[in-house]
Amino acid sequence: MSVGGARRFARLRQSLLGRRYWQRYRFTSGNEVKLLRSGDEFFAALIERIDAAQRDVVLETYIFCDDSAGEAVSAALLRAASRGVKVRVITDGIGTARLPMFNQWPLAGIDHRIYNPHLFGRFGFSRTHRKIAVVDDQFGYCGGINIVDDYENNGERLPYRRWDFAVELQGPVVADIREAFEVQWRRIRLGHRPLESLQPDLGPKTVATLGTLRRRRRNRNEALWAGGQPCVAFVARDNLINRRAIEKAYLTAIGQARSEVLLANPYFMPGRKLRRALVFAARRGVDVKLIIGRKEFKALDYAVPFLYRALLKAGVQIAEYEKTMLHGKVAVVDSNWGTVGSSNLDALSLMLNNEANVVLVNDPAIDKLREAILAAFKESRRIDEAHYEARPAGERLLNWLAYTAYRAAMKLLTVGGYD
Repeated sequence: MSVGGARRFARLRQSLLGRRYWQRYRFTSGNEVKLLRSGDEFFAALIERIDAAQRDVVLETYIFCDDSAGEAVSAALLRAASRGVKVRVITDGIGTARLPMFNQWPLAGIDHRIYNPHLFGRFGFSRTHRKIAVVDDQFGYCGGINIVDDYENNGERLPYRRWDFAVELQGPVVADIREAFEVQWRRIRLGHRPLESLQPDLGPKTVATLGTLRRRRRNRNEALWAGGQPCVAFVARDNLINRRAIEKAYLTAIGQARSEVLLANPYFMPGRKLRRALVFAARRGVDVKLIIGRKEFKALDYAVPFLYRALLKAGVQIAEYEKTMLHGKVAVVDSNWGTVGSSNLDALSLMLNNEANVVLVNDPAIDKLREAILAAFKESRRIDEAHYEARPAGERLLNWLAYTAYRAAMKLLTVGGYD
């Protein structure tokens, strides 16, 4: 590569897209993973690390509530800032209200930025739905748990704590979580720019070099996976480059499944590609189990069952979880691949929102996640194909209308991207 090409390449790497934008996501070995079940475990671990922080703390969340959980996390952030730790927080403009506690933060030295303060803002309709944190570049967190009391749901008390997960990470993957936060921090300050303005005019040699880097990254990922050693990847989606990163991670794992696919998700309205992947897996003899959350959004409760017919006919086992709020977005494939994160399997998460998942391969934490999903499946109400087909005509019509309305709305919001 020429000196000029090298300089252009360096500038490209420093763009708002992040220094690893062309990699989509990377697997790294040498990480430690701790599975956290429920908010109680997550908040206890997070607060302990914040209280021990010496340099900096970053936190990004969709919901930050003014309740017992929010007050405890806020108090830990304030304590950290008071002893000179640099603290930065990102909350979503719709997911989080303008809380009185936020007035204390700047006075204490906490930097707080709001992603897309209005329903339709400069980032369109997208939200930051991610739940990530990094402490001293040593500990990283990713999952589906918001800063909200485990038993609280829109003013109602849940009978049991939310069914949800996060992971505490140590090792090389923490740097990728930190970088995703930094990109978001700059993005909020500067806004999106046209993609072309972020990229210098690259010559053919530089483009070829980028292609080589992509192939090397892909080969390294495959080698780590095939080698049988534990490895972890942080997968973030955005609306610039990594638009389908999380969906593709699911599609790759399900496409390679040989014995078992376990999925649990509160909002199951994926596009055709993901639905077909589940159908094809079941048809080739893979044991596919799907747990779906209920009773949070009525429209989805009516729309989602429209998708059951094709899945049931292919042999997919479907169960609806009603014990408490199912909020976890998790999956396990063949007992050697797992994911924990913020991404629902619907159009908003897969096509519009900023999301973040962690993918685990050959990691011991996968066994614990698998046990939790299977236990929840046993506690859920199974969907019987014969009973499903015998639904009254009015219920069938309602399911079709709800699905059709949802699909039309999502195609509009995603400018035809949702299929």
